[in-house]
Amino acid sequence: MVKPAYVAVDWGTSSFRLWLIGDDGAVLAERRSGEGMTTAASIGFGSVLASHIEALSAPAGLPVIVCGMAGARQGWVEAGYIDVPAALSSIPFAAVRVPGTAADIRILPGLAQRDRAHPDVMRGEETQLLGALAELSDGHSLVCMPGTHSKWVHVSDGFVTRFSTFMTGELFDAIAKHTILSHSIGDAGAIDGNDGAFRQAVTEVVRNPSAATNLLFGARSGALLHGLSPADAKALISGTLIGLEIAGALDAAEPDAPVTLVSSGPLGALYESALDSAGVEPTIVDADAAVRAGLAVAAHALWAV
Repeated sequence: MVKPAYVAVDWGTSSFRLWLIGDDGAVLAERRSGEGMTTAASIGFGSVLASHIEALSAPAGLPVIVCGMAGARQGWVEAGYIDVPAALSSIPFAAVRVPGTAADIRILPGLAQRDRAHPDVMRGEETQLLGALAELSDGHSLVCMPGTHSKWVHVSDGFVTRFSTFMTGELFDAIAKHTILSHSIGDAGAIDGNDGAFRQAVTEVVRNPSAATNLLFGARSGALLHGLSPADAKALISGTLIGLEIAGALDAAEPDAPVTLVSSGPLGALYESALDSAGVEPTIVDADAAVRAGLAVAAHALWAV
């Protein structure tokens, strides 16, 4: 009979995901909510975690491994950063234990790039990288991790050597809601990565990234002069911003470095289409599976479960 072995948690800024993991490594139960760091900071991190574990009728005292914003300075307990270059295998052993709890609760650290010319940080994505490591090519790999703040990570033989954050998602939200281009978008729905306007926008900006802001204005002028639909205007803006990100990331990459896309859901589909439009065929790794795998690696290293 499979018995619960530990609890794995991915704690984001606005999201909470918990998995009860059996001694055979299988997911026995799952909980998801909007009780991310922002909410948990007011309710109490311990209370949020306890309520979800209780809802699963899990045995008391199970060890808990946590990644994400619970380890931020504004989170539960600050877990700090490991400086790059860093071995992914070192991450579990830098986990910080939450004091004053009966159960052994550990929060994984983030990664920091302290280069003054290119300072950068990540928190949560390092655990996905740890889980995706087995899928990466030997030697040098470039890993794309889409999100509100997308990460492009250079991994070489199990070491993170450097990485870059692109504010693409946040910029899209700001441009779509708070600039003149909002009038062209209207109430357009979800973007289809196979839409011709999206793929063309990616191709155009990868070819000429310095013209990005001019290409963005095409969403306005195209609507006024050629009847560009709200759906295509939205796709054009998204494709231009994602394409600009890809152009910048590839420009800084090692020649012929294979690309791995760690993603899931509609955003992952957009990036897969955008990379294809840019002439890149990535290896796909499911983001949810990667974070669970990374938490499993950490739990095994800490408790041999």
